[in-house]
Amino acid sequence: MRRIVIAASADSSRENLARILTGAGYDVYRACASGGEVRRAVSQAGDCLVILYGPLPDCLVDDLAWDIQPDAQILLLARPMMLSRCEFPKLFKLEAPCPASALTAAVDMLSQMQRMQMPKRQGEEKNLVEQAKQTLMKSRGLTEPEAHRAMQQYAMNHGIKMADYAAQLLHSSKRTEE
Repeated sequence: MRRIVIAASADSSRENLARILTGAGYDVYRACASGGEVRRAVSQAGDCLVILYGPLPDCLVDDLAWDIQPDAQILLLARPMMLSRCEFPKLFKLEAPCPASALTAAVDMLSQMQRMQMPKRQGEEKNLVEQAKQTLMKSRGLTEPEAHRAMQQYAMNHGIKMADYAAQLLHSSKRTEE
């Protein structure tokens, strides 16, 4: 299960959210009172869900969202006027006050959405893809996004994983160098 970070300027709001979520079976990783605390929590937790209740004293919601993206999703609970002012494209909004059942349903939905996302490349696969992109950039004079797109397109057209294509590309590149 994903880590949940709660952020609200009032102690009572943080305690209330934590009580609702733990009562629904969720583990709350950290409760934060400021944007700085949220940034630190997200950098330590990695992929997590931030539940933000209203504004924080030291930052705007949009600024915070840009700073912690793509490591966290944000569920913003706020009054309609504040919700309408937030322009971050991947911000999930829920009008406050709301029943506990609406909050837990939103957390359930966001958790499900996260589980459905493609897994991120890690370790060896990530290194292979990065090396292959560098090879394409040097040999064909491509930018990094162009090299990534070329590799992605080839892998999709041939029904193979991008990391497998990267390995093939690096292997053939080494053979031509020899």
